[in-house]
Amino acid sequence: MATRNPYYDGAASDHFDGLRFFNPGHPATDRGLGEIMRWKLRETAAPWPKLVQVTPAKPDLLVDDLRITMVGHATLLIQIAGLNLVTDPVWSDRASPLACAGPRRVTAPGIAFDELPPIDAVLLSHNHYDHLDIASLKQLEARDRPLIVTTLGNDAIVRKQMPRARFAVGDWSDRIALGGGVEVYIVPAHHWSARSIGDRRMALWCGFVVTGANRSVYFAGDTGYGDGQIFRDIGARFPALDAALIPIGAYAPRWFMSAQHTNPDEAVRILLDLGAKRGLGIHWGSFQLTDEPRDEPVERLVVALAAHGVDCSRFPAAHPGQRFDFG
Repeated sequence: MATRNPYYDGAASDHFDGLRFFNPGHPATDRGLGEIMRWKLRETAAPWPKLVQVTPAKPDLLVDDLRITMVGHATLLIQIAGLNLVTDPVWSDRASPLACAGPRRVTAPGIAFDELPPIDAVLLSHNHYDHLDIASLKQLEARDRPLIVTTLGNDAIVRKQMPRARFAVGDWSDRIALGGGVEVYIVPAHHWSARSIGDRRMALWCGFVVTGANRSVYFAGDTGYGDGQIFRDIGARFPALDAALIPIGAYAPRWFMSAQHTNPDEAVRILLDLGAKRGLGIHWGSFQLTDEPRDEPVERLVVALAAHGVDCSRFPAAHPGQRFDFG
């Protein structure tokens, strides 16, 4: 039993007990070995294609208003008010601690790394390997030395591999100014963290809201839905969000994933709770992490939008290489 947090040493709070972070008022996300074995031995993962062709985008160097380009999974290029931001950058072939094993990419990145414009800041939501990829961060560090905006404890994980990296580290509700009138707000998410067996929930997870040029973008990172209150709170704090980047995949089997990952119906509820003008479905189709068929999230998103009376054009699933303008 761990008695020391190797990443963060701070005072207890309403979501930190002095050793581990937690989700207040939300079902537990921890899963034991028995539950993992039940999933892997009793459930059946749908077959996925080994390769899905994409048409990579070639983004402009700068955008004065707001443009978002899907790279894949939870990696997106956000261009706002002349700054270039990238979320949870993963350009590696696998979302894994191992180069030879683990979930392999079935879609090429929607922006080739060499076509990526200079990156001013990285928004790093949490430390799971499909979101925190040291190899990609090292590439960005060597080329652009961006500011890495993240939550408590994740900086210690990255600094071990990248001691000269620049960080802005905060807790839920903190604000970080990037310059040029662009600001990043750290907001809650219902999730968890781990890089190895013994460090579960020892670094904090989050979503982000980015504002600038009279535009605003919400990036969920990874999250479960719960009772929806955190999303209604975010919507009240940031009314009329221009864009909401919401996970629609990695939800099956539901008994295992519901506390930590939203399904398409819950993603639509998040859009409505936020009051966002438009949504983009992310976190699907690039890495097979769970059991649902690759294209099922897209199909179920269309059904959920119809059930909630929302026009499909308001919340499409984002495909790698797709560009979305919000001018």
